[in-house]
Amino acid sequence: EPTAIQAQGWPIALSGRDLVGIAQTGSGKTLAYMLPATVHINHQPRLARGEGPIVLVLAPTRELAQQIQSVARDFGSSSCIRNTCIFGGSPKGPQARDLERGVEVCIATPGRLIDFLEKGTTNLRRCTYLVLDEADRMLDMGFEPQIRKIIEQIRPDRQVLMWSATWPKEVQALAEDFLTDYIQVNIGSLTLAANHNIRQIIEICQEHEKEGKLASLLREIACDRGNKTIIFVETKKKVDDITKAIKRDGWSAIAIHGDKSQPERDYVLAEFRSGKTSIMVATDVAARGLDVEDVKYVVNFDYPNSSEDYIHRIGRTGRCQAAGTAYAYFTPNNARQAKELISVLEEAGQVINPQLAELANSQRGNFGKGRQRWSTVRPMNKESGSSSPRSNPSPTGNTWHNNHNNHYQGQNQDRQMAPRQNGYVPRNNSMYQNGYYSPTQQRQNNGYHQNGYHQGGNGYNGNPNRTYQPRQNNGYQGNRMNSAPRQNGYPTNQNSQGMYSIPPQFIVPSSGHADSGIQSIVNNKFFQTNRPPTANACAYQSMSYGQFPAVPSYGYPYQPTPVQ
Repeated sequence: EPTAIQAQGWPIALSGRDLVGIAQTGSGKTLAYMLPATVHINHQPRLARGEGPIVLVLAPTRELAQQIQSVARDFGSSSCIRNTCIFGGSPKGPQARDLERGVEVCIATPGRLIDFLEKGTTNLRRCTYLVLDEADRMLDMGFEPQIRKIIEQIRPDRQVLMWSATWPKEVQALAEDFLTDYIQVNIGSLTLAANHNIRQIIEICQEHEKEGKLASLLREIACDRGNKTIIFVETKKKVDDITKAIKRDGWSAIAIHGDKSQPERDYVLAEFRSGKTSIMVATDVAARGLDVEDVKYVVNFDYPNSSEDYIHRIGRTGRCQAAGTAYAYFTPNNARQAKELISVLEEAGQVINPQLAELANSQRGNFGKGRQRWSTVRPMNKESGSSSPRSNPSPTGNTWHNNHNNHYQGQNQDRQMAPRQNGYVPRNNSMYQNGYYSPTQQRQNNGYHQNGYHQGGNGYNGNPNRTYQPRQNNGYQGNRMNSAPRQNGYPTNQNSQGMYSIPPQFIVPSSGHADSGIQSIVNNKFFQTNRPPTANACAYQSMSYGQFPAVPSYGYPYQPTPVQ
């Protein structure tokens, strides 16, 4: 008894009209167009050697192409109809010989067929019956340019039959461009829907729990060798790993993925179809168009990226009105697909796992909130009122507190150091004990702010909000030289005893020859190991050579000591 798509499609195809057939997987679409193709060929003149095929069937994958060829061989042998299968990944020689001898039916993938057409191995002058099987899949794989290039070489009085599981806009546009006054037959919904004969079981688990659950499931369903099982995983490497793990548990398993050569693929499919091996581990290469009888179970070890791929995966079972069971291991990482999966289950009348509903609700609640780790607010520190991650009150020493001085408080706060005679003012933190920092609340006359680099009349403008007055002393304050009286040949500093307000001898270059200037640079404090406390390292740049006399040796009230 014909299926629904066959009963509706045969009269239309036999009448010579263009046809668009939308039906779910496993509904018998292959025979729906191959039987009218046989009738069409019998009404055509016989082919001469070198003439191209009369019937051309385009398929997205080599597995689907080989499956179509087996149907064409079964129903065309009685009429002496020759056929060949053209696809990549196999030697071109045998395929080219078949085309040169002449075949009535050519089942091909778009890429390999274009290679033969460009080389002149075959032509499409006799082609009057064109079939696009799994049209939506071919467009998803990016074959639209190749399809258009092939169709443009076929005579305009052709008959075109397009078959698809869905009816997206891309398929509609292709039908409008190349089909003439076509009839559309819809079996079921226009949107992709799961086969209602398949029982779907969704298990919520963590990623590391999958292998244990798979081993337990195989102990239940693999006892009967007649129960063929397909296990879908995400990557090629994982296919090999899962296959080895299943074999270690004592089960016979085979693997198929894109890196397998064509002879290896043929061997794997032959072993699985014959029942010699009842477990096949595969990537999505076997998710579409693969028709194997008596597949009782499909296991989605890794949930696919879309509900469409999920429906095509589970469609490997429950074919031709048979019953089947599909399992899926759903992890929190797949939570984004939870809503779509629930829609598929509800449409098929399946029971919804409560944990799956919770995942869908939690994903809906987090929509638009971004990542939680960045949206949390850090607790305020009660002692310092800071929300900084370093404001932990538990440590008692050297804890960073958010105050206006931004210095360490804690155990170091009890350490009070007396001012040194060299003008250094020690701070609680070692970073302030070098004489290069002086806050606005307590500025020391340590020579750094007396050298022409401080704001005032020197052109270096600081923060305009500061209210301190320019210092009036005998040092530098934006002027190249001070007219204050000098004693002992160098200006004195009355504000801070023991400090000098002009650069020492090893900073100020002596007047006269250029060699003395070079020697003064070599004698700079950056090249010294023993020196007095820090003055401005670049003070000599604010004056000309020879402007001040050298500082005599008796000018220092102390002997230079190494910097601690």
